[in-house]
Amino acid sequence: MDLNRRDLIRLLACSAVACPFAAARLSSADEITLHKAMYFEDAKERRIKCTLCPRECVVADMERGTCGVRENRGGTYYTLVHSRPCAMHNDPIEKKPLFHYRPGVKAFSLATAGCNIECRFCQNWEISQFRPEQVSSRTVTPEEIVRHASRLGSGAIAFTYSEPVIFYEYMRDICLAAEGSGIGRVMISNGYINEKPLVDLMGHMDAIKVDFKAFSESFYKDVCSAHLRPVLDTLVRIREAGVWLELVMLVIPTLNDDTKELEAMSRWIVQKLGPDVPIHFTRFHPMYKIQNLPPTPVKTLERARKIALNAGIHHAYAGNVPGHPGENTYCHHCNEILIRRSGYRISANRISRGKCPKCKTPVAGVWE
Repeated sequence: MDLNRRDLIRLLACSAVACPFAAARLSSADEITLHKAMYFEDAKERRIKCTLCPRECVVADMERGTCGVRENRGGTYYTLVHSRPCAMHNDPIEKKPLFHYRPGVKAFSLATAGCNIECRFCQNWEISQFRPEQVSSRTVTPEEIVRHASRLGSGAIAFTYSEPVIFYEYMRDICLAAEGSGIGRVMISNGYINEKPLVDLMGHMDAIKVDFKAFSESFYKDVCSAHLRPVLDTLVRIREAGVWLELVMLVIPTLNDDTKELEAMSRWIVQKLGPDVPIHFTRFHPMYKIQNLPPTPVKTLERARKIALNAGIHHAYAGNVPGHPGENTYCHHCNEILIRRSGYRISANRISRGKCPKCKTPVAGVWE
């Protein structure tokens, strides 16, 4: 079912974050459209082993993986969320945040229900931690997504809000539908994905922002029900593939703001990813299952940013603090302000042909 322009704008206007559709909730699993999953193996006795993400769930017949959106039916694995977005919105690309990818463009953003990890601080837990039957959604095909993005003048399509890895097939089909359209394709992800599906996807992706939770296995295990190593491997693979990469770290007081840990993380980024990969240190606010901690002090973000810059990272940002100087992009050679921001708004962009206008130093990013 296609949406006309008026209906789409009405849907997009209902929320500035992630807009749940006004459609009725699905009443049973029988109403969900099955779409064969791409990455799974036979595990005998009608069980399957999912090979999409590092969890590699072994799933019995008529059961689902941890993400809650993939189901084994008779030894064949299916995704339950293909073409079933529960949120769509036309966002500034800076909201993702992607600061070095086509500044100022709009990103037609979408998500389905589900996630393959559980961050206790998730800001979109109402969709990421629910099954598709529990979240309002409607049918929007990949081709319709591209048409909507084109009609709204979006410069990119962003897979975001929940975890794009769990709606991999839908994301991939949208990327294929968008080829040749001039619309960019960006993924906002936790990076929890196996090597083959990641490599297969990167040929269709223009930029990836990874939410880097912490430089700590204990944090990933205790706070996110995941592991650090697969994320580190993902970051290296993205960088080696040449897809534009940015990192975001939500800094949570007492949990991942240790100075030595931030120093070790910054050194690792420079050594393994290179100094040109930007990192955003963003401010935490009490959310979901972490309600007992205060918002991150601005001084903590400033300290993290200084640590990253001192380690040799060229571009480190302070996020969720509108108007802070740490939102701006500076030339790493002469410290000239290149892009001036306040929140999601750009007031000046002085980058010329990918270079600082003052000293002509190249500025890493995708600028056109």
